[in-house]
Formats: sequence, C-alpha cells, structure tokens
Amino acid sequence: MGRFLLVRHGESEANRLHVFASDDTPLTETGREQAREVAEKLAARFTPDLVVSSKFCRAEQTARIIAGRLGLPLEIVPALHERDFGWLIGKTYEAFGQLIANDPSYDAQHPWTWAPPEGETVEHVRDRVLEALEKLRAEHPAATIVVVCHGIVMQTLWAHLTGTWEGAEIPKNCAVIQVEHDESGFHLDVRECV
Repeated sequence: MGRFLLVRHGESEANRLHVFASDDTPLTETGREQAREVAEKLAARFTPDLVVSSKFCRAEQTARIIAGRLGLPLEIVPALHERDFGWLIGKTYEAFGQLIANDPSYDAQHPWTWAPPEGETVEHVRDRVLEALEKLRAEHPAATIVVVCHGIVMQTLWAHLTGTWEGAEIPKNCAVIQVEHDESGFHLDVRECV
C-alpha cells in the first residue's frame, strides 16, 4: 500500500493579510517556522520516499524546508496548484463574499460549480488534482510521498473521497492529511495525522 501525506503550505503573506494569493506569494517567517515544525513531525512518524509540491512559491518554499529536513528529492507537480481565483487574486476575502452575493450564477447549495470571473471551479481543481495523484500513484505504487499543496486542493480531495462536502473544511497552514492507496483506489485517514 502507498501513502500520500498531504501538507498545506505554511502561512503566506496573503494568509496574513486575508487576500487571495498570487502564485508568487512567499511564506512569512511564521510560515517558515510552521514548515520546520511539520518537517520534524513527519520525520518522527514516517519514512517518506519523496516530496512533491505545487509550483506556487508558498508551497515550494514549504516543500524545500521539508525535503531538506528529510534529505529527500523534491519534484514539482504543476497540477497541484491552488484554485485559480481569477479576478479575485489580490483582493480581500470580503470581496469574495460581495462577489457571490451579487452573482446570480452562484448556487449556495452547489458552490463547487461556481467560478469567479477568469477563474476555475472547485470541480476543476478536483479533476486536475485527482489526475496528478493517480499519475503519482502509478509511478510510485508503494511509496510514502509528502504532497505539499494548498487548502482548497486538500478540501476538494477530502470531499471527493468522503463523497460529501460535510466536514470538508480548508485545513490550517501545515496541517497534514493522510491518504493511503492500493489497487482498489484511495483511502482517506479522516484525522490529521501529525
């Protein structure tokens, strides 16, 4: 059986400012410390074989800290990037609320089907992330892989594997969720594992 240890990146400048991040948004010093702490926890509990990361700066910085501590190679997997928030990038979380309140196409019962202007839906995030994880699973069927990614990436995967959006929250910075896999598919460990 193989295992993915999905890690949300450490705190970024955008997290601190409550704005939607661009792809080059760096970690804060707090985010770097969170990455060092989670690297120690992963080293104490697991023996990973590889670290992979989203191409976005905050995830790659987190992954480099983890890979360095574990003495492992780092592979960038572009499809693991955060949801493309389009027009909302650089704007506050409050702007999101205002946008959906005034957009008749937004369905509160099915929010995963909505895309901000010039952005993508959560369904699209799920599809590209599953495709990337399936490829990693095929290439490394018995490996333990640390996957450094983003909150919505983890949220959509959680919802997909549980079959419900209930409990599918965006995890805190440097939270870890374990997903095991075998020939029958993915199996979610519903607890944060470190």
